[in-house]
Amino acid sequence: MERYVDVGDGTRLWVEESGRPDGSALLLVMGANACALTWPEDLVARLGTRHRVVRYDHRDTGRSTWAFERRPYAVAQLARDAVAVLDGLGIDRAHVVGMSMGGTLVQLLLLDHPDRLRSATVFATSALMGAEADDAPAQFSSIDPPLLRLWEHLGDVRDRADEIAFRVLHWRILNGDQVPFDTEEFRRLEERVVAHTGRHDHPAAHARADRSGLARGAELGTITTPTLVIEAPADPINPPPSAARIAEAIPGAQLVSIPGMGHALGAPILGPLGEAILAHTVRVDATRP
Repeated sequence: MERYVDVGDGTRLWVEESGRPDGSALLLVMGANACALTWPEDLVARLGTRHRVVRYDHRDTGRSTWAFERRPYAVAQLARDAVAVLDGLGIDRAHVVGMSMGGTLVQLLLLDHPDRLRSATVFATSALMGAEADDAPAQFSSIDPPLLRLWEHLGDVRDRADEIAFRVLHWRILNGDQVPFDTEEFRRLEERVVAHTGRHDHPAAHARADRSGLARGAELGTITTPTLVIEAPADPINPPPSAARIAEAIPGAQLVSIPGMGHALGAPILGPLGEAILAHTVRVDATRP
């Protein structure tokens, strides 16, 4: 089921529900500049065997409102959007799963809206700044130089074919070098994303969004929501020990590593990723009302 949710300031978000209508809700929060369709269909279907799965297009991606040039916002606004999606669907509490920037947003939700979360899962991400006294200089230093060079061209103007080729190259680097990369798999993904969006220009708004309000790592020690942190050992953006640092900062957090996983959701890692998420959410549903 597809619908739009109004989140205020003239912005509406495209939302899709799937899976078990009678299952506990599970909200998928994607990373920067990526729409809901970036969540692989196989993973969404697997999670849907137990949950009412909700995925949505961030503002300035997919079919949601694109208005950053007229109404710029902070990254923290994207966390408030996630709550607005739950409100719009009448969901009181949900398991929340965040990848990359989505993992940053989930950490904000853990701090500001713990009453709306049954559990949290984060992966391919890093702790909010301030979790460690010396973490600020390390935020960018761990990223592979070829990736940084590619990011300098995110907003370049390209025709449709060149834009899709650029995105596939981006995924190739993000995938890391420990599991095979299927060029055609990610080409099909980006073809679907462009068709879904109705435009091919790169949605780079989140890279320009205000990052104030994210230096809240020192507060992670107050979290009581059951949290799973999944390590992606081959992640070129947030390599080890990024995941371990989050798990250390959040009391009682569980740390699971998926061999070979990078910063791309390719077929080789979807089975283990789905199993890890479901093991966590099913356990929480069995032990918490």
